[in-house]
Amino acid sequence: MNYLNYDIPNLPFREPKPNRQKGISMIMDKGLSLKEVENLLEIGENYIDLVKLGWATSYVTPKLKEKIALYRSANIPVYFGGTLLEIFYVRNAEYQFEKLLEHYQITHVEISSGSLDLTDELKLNLIRKYSKNYIVLSEVGSKDPSKEMAPYKWVECIQNELQAGSWKVITESREGGNVGVFRSGGEVRDGLVDEILHSIPYENLIFEAPKKEQQVFFIKLLGTNVNLGNIATQDVIGLETLRLGLRSDTFFTFL
Repeated sequence: MNYLNYDIPNLPFREPKPNRQKGISMIMDKGLSLKEVENLLEIGENYIDLVKLGWATSYVTPKLKEKIALYRSANIPVYFGGTLLEIFYVRNAEYQFEKLLEHYQITHVEISSGSLDLTDELKLNLIRKYSKNYIVLSEVGSKDPSKEMAPYKWVECIQNELQAGSWKVITESREGGNVGVFRSGGEVRDGLVDEILHSIPYENLIFEAPKKEQQVFFIKLLGTNVNLGNIATQDVIGLETLRLGLRSDTFFTFL
């Protein structure tokens, strides 16, 4: 890590870039300008592994092609939020989504049913289809807080989606961190997380954790190299210090 400014002894080992398989930080871009992306990369290039263009913001964000090229120049893959595929799918226009992937040279595809109620089999078929040509991230959980799945169902869905070809499975929380594995106030559903981790290796999961206290929970539970997603662009540096025990919240975690 020669981009660090000075030595501190006995910090936890951080999986290195590029192409790390755990310790992934997935950042959510909700409509940054080109200048904002340049500024983000200036300080965060070494700490960002994936960028998700949230929900369908890519449709209304100016200079999209140039933005994706900027991220690509830093060897950071960009993908569209899973909602975009749902938007095309429900309109019987999935072929247009596929053309979009080709046009923007997208290598990763998120498959979710957060807004659209896809049957398990339909979703698995989509994973099988896209995993032939793309790196698939599938997402389990609904954006609707009234739709709660039993823990055993979470485990079953995650296992099936990994077997169908998902590279990682994302646990839904929205950008607000208040659904899925979290309660409406943002507190972690501990029993659900325990049930998932009892059956699924944490390396196969990306926990959406937009709030600092949620990031702290998973770092303390699973260590420096837990995969975390939906990180706000302004929190990139802060998250990295949490991972390394350089902030009061995790100061004693790795000593």
